[in-house]
Amino acid sequence: MANSLPAAVRSGALSQPTLSYFLMFIAIGMVSGILGPSLTHLAEQTGSTMSQIALLFTARALGVMCGAVITGRLLDRFDGHRIILVMIILTLVSMLLVPLSPLLLMMLVIFVLGYAEVSINVGGNLMLMRCYRERSGPYISALHFCFGLGAMTVPLLVVWSLSLSGTVIWGFWAVALLLLMVGLMLFPQPSPAPPETQVAEAEDKSVDLPLFLVLLLMFSIYVGIEMTYAGWISTYAVLEGLGSSDSAYLVSVFWFSLSIGRLLAIPLLRTGRYMTILLGCFLLAVLMIISLIQGALSLFWITLLFGLSMSAIFPTLFTLGNLLLKLNGKLTGLIFLSCGVGAMVAPSLTGPLIDAYGTGAMPVLLLGMMLIMMLGLVVLHWRKKSKVSG
Repeated sequence: MANSLPAAVRSGALSQPTLSYFLMFIAIGMVSGILGPSLTHLAEQTGSTMSQIALLFTARALGVMCGAVITGRLLDRFDGHRIILVMIILTLVSMLLVPLSPLLLMMLVIFVLGYAEVSINVGGNLMLMRCYRERSGPYISALHFCFGLGAMTVPLLVVWSLSLSGTVIWGFWAVALLLLMVGLMLFPQPSPAPPETQVAEAEDKSVDLPLFLVLLLMFSIYVGIEMTYAGWISTYAVLEGLGSSDSAYLVSVFWFSLSIGRLLAIPLLRTGRYMTILLGCFLLAVLMIISLIQGALSLFWITLLFGLSMSAIFPTLFTLGNLLLKLNGKLTGLIFLSCGVGAMVAPSLTGPLIDAYGTGAMPVLLLGMMLIMMLGLVVLHWRKKSKVSG
């Protein structure tokens, strides 16, 4: 079996495509993060209201959900790198078209973009796990740090594009150029083969359905909060009177804090005190949202600390869910589907709420979702205690 592993893994070195995966995830992080700081400019370009332009989040989330359901099966049946390359081409073309499209066409393009984006995300994770097998943990962590790095730096591209031409077009096209480079790097590389005998055993164990439903709700709300803040904080700041360039930097601050927080969370997760970590994250997040409502801190510090509070939630919640439920592929797929629902619903609600009630509606929405998360944590704690005592 050892001989079936890639030579780079046996020697302790990086496999040849790994750097391509890392660069690919920087690009996909940029794709994921560019919509937020570009939102007001895309609205001006298309003559849309905030409610109308918010439909882009819905289109993207629908694409993400379709990609999450379909692409895993394709990657199991066909050459992984070829599937990823097709998705890179779709993403590249979509990034070229977005800043040139009217609203209806833009919604279709964003749907395709969401589909291709999540497909590359799934494919990159799967290829890296096939490449490094049981040693893939540190590489997966580095992969997601690269995603955060891309999301963190893309607002700088938006600012550069605005200073260059007064539009966001060059920011989108610069990301397209990076995707082209990734595709050219990945094209000659053979796909890592899956393990020889990896048969998914359908275990006939009953799932703790109430616990799993709470877990799904918490994942959905978490992603909804993350995407709402990242997608709307620039627009919120502009509507509150902050300059366009300064507002765009807030998204970089959020993703920077989120990325650094995920690195800092690694030793915390090793302690196994998952409930304590989640409670600390929730309390800091609620405190920052209240500060946003009251104007107690500057938007810079609120964004920095809020990103830090959100950083450890997803990996901690996933680890805890696996501890309580022994997550298999089917359950994991449902979790990512719930993430897509959260990414669609919460950001799409934000635009109409701002139109109807003003900018103060956004932090109130965030606070309500965080309180539901805290209630979910109470249920998880209760179910965990009952499992241990049972």
